[in-house]
Amino acid sequence: MKVLVVDDHPIFREGLKQILLTDDCIRSVDEAEDGPQAIQLSRKGKYDLIILDISLPGRSGLEVLEDLKKEKPEVPVLILSMYSEDEFAVQAIRGGASGYLNKNGAARELLAAIRQIFAEGLYISPAVAEQLTAEVRGRGNKGLHESLSPRERQIMILIARGKTLTEIADQLSLSVSAVSTYRTRILKKLNLKRNTDIILYAIRHKLVE
Repeated sequence: MKVLVVDDHPIFREGLKQILLTDDCIRSVDEAEDGPQAIQLSRKGKYDLIILDISLPGRSGLEVLEDLKKEKPEVPVLILSMYSEDEFAVQAIRGGASGYLNKNGAARELLAAIRQIFAEGLYISPAVAEQLTAEVRGRGNKGLHESLSPRERQIMILIARGKTLTEIADQLSLSVSAVSTYRTRILKKLNLKRNTDIILYAIRHKLVE
């Protein structure tokens, strides 16, 4: 199988590549550092799986996921993110992802997930299954945050974790003014006034631990 890894950290990409190539079913691994490069490579090459991070410079991974599914809907996408399952997993699965894993997981879990996606087209971890079940039963954490775009939701989570606008801008490769604009939109959509309100909202809706 041929895999494309999309992540903006070269050291992480290299480490992940080495892990993937230990599996006999994976013959080659290509790398992309951001959304545009991922789209470009996916158009040129025939991939059996794309492994995608959420935190990318420019457009977020969830926005890139949407583009990839429009371009190559038949290619499965596995989200591999620093964010826990209860923050973005359901949103990713809704967006067409074939699975969602946290980067803190073991290498064997990643390889098992990939094998299952190759075999069945979908990998749902117990943590993600719990989130999906809660949503189907109407017990999901519904709220005004459902109206946020993927990038707005990502920035809301970072603010809720105590990150400053400058830190968020550096992490997401955005300008501080762009992050400030997103913050203004978030406050408006959530009917909030300040960062402390965002923190309380995120805790109340169990969006952060």
